[in-house]
Amino acid sequence: FFLYYMKGILLHGGHGTRLRPLTHTGPKQLLPIANKPMSEYCIESMKDAGVTEIAIIIGGIGSNKVREYYGDGEKFDVKITYVKQDEPLGISHAINLCRSFIGDDKFLVFLGDNIIQRNIGDFANEFLKSNDDASILLCEVDNPSRFGIADMHEGKITKIMEKPKDPPTNFAVTGIYFLTPKIFDIIDNLKPSWRNELEITDALQILLSENNKISYHIITDYWKDTGTPEDIINANRAILENKTSYFYGEKSDSVSLTGIVLIGKGTKILGNSQITGPVIVGENCILDNVCIGPNCSIGNNSQITNSNIQNSIVMSDCIINTPIKIRNSIISSNSEIEFKNKSQDEKIFLLGEGTKILI
Repeated sequence: FFLYYMKGILLHGGHGTRLRPLTHTGPKQLLPIANKPMSEYCIESMKDAGVTEIAIIIGGIGSNKVREYYGDGEKFDVKITYVKQDEPLGISHAINLCRSFIGDDKFLVFLGDNIIQRNIGDFANEFLKSNDDASILLCEVDNPSRFGIADMHEGKITKIMEKPKDPPTNFAVTGIYFLTPKIFDIIDNLKPSWRNELEITDALQILLSENNKISYHIITDYWKDTGTPEDIINANRAILENKTSYFYGEKSDSVSLTGIVLIGKGTKILGNSQITGPVIVGENCILDNVCIGPNCSIGNNSQITNSNIQNSIVMSDCIINTPIKIRNSIISSNSEIEFKNKSQDEKIFLLGEGTKILI
């Protein structure tokens, strides 16, 4: 139950350069994790925090796909407004574009490529009741120079810096921020960073230096900034491991299923197939004589025969028939892999939408 009300901003722009070619035809936040776009997990987290009015910032490749998927938000039980950011000028710049949408409300900002496995409703309630000017979620990371980092002293944040060469702590600022409209005046006076962006870390640091109060919470549950293919495959595993098995398809008697396995409607599993969870298979797929898993997601309407796939994401409408062992791969929708030779090699594939490999 929420005492007050908060609006939300979901950042869905950016170019996803570290994920090419997966992002040549659409934004990375729509890449599926456990058969659901990663930004949909963000919307669910925002809803958990009592946020039902959300501005989605779009820009860059395939922003029309974002509109097509989320529409006005009705089927997700939220109300969505779209705000266009024509150039990737930074998180603070994106937040500033929502000034009239936010009005005088406190608000929650979520980067669309952040996967968090914890309900943040209690943090939201605490922030709404408090007189804090901002509240941020921190998470301990192994490689702090890749993130914005917070330095703390006696339970207070003393400094926030973007990707420091020599990080004072390994507490990363996750892409989840509780803010008040006070941030807008600070953004007005912000100077672009070396990468020509208005950084949120700079805005928060100025907020601090002007003696405003920034509280924080350290999250120990799973949090992932999905910037690389490995990150996405790891997030896929983490989400699948928390699922409950279901089976809505059909299977031959000789099929073996072990672990957490989720099979959608109309899917047929045939031959001597072995599915080792965690694995999710969408609707209307045909899997014949395959070894799938652990840690695999297969999208709707895909056909996979005589194949061995582990630790990989195969999106919808794919056709795969190969003796090659597919490992640590992400295969975008409408792709086809067919090998006639009998090679048993292991291969890693990173395929953009509509790729065909026929050997």
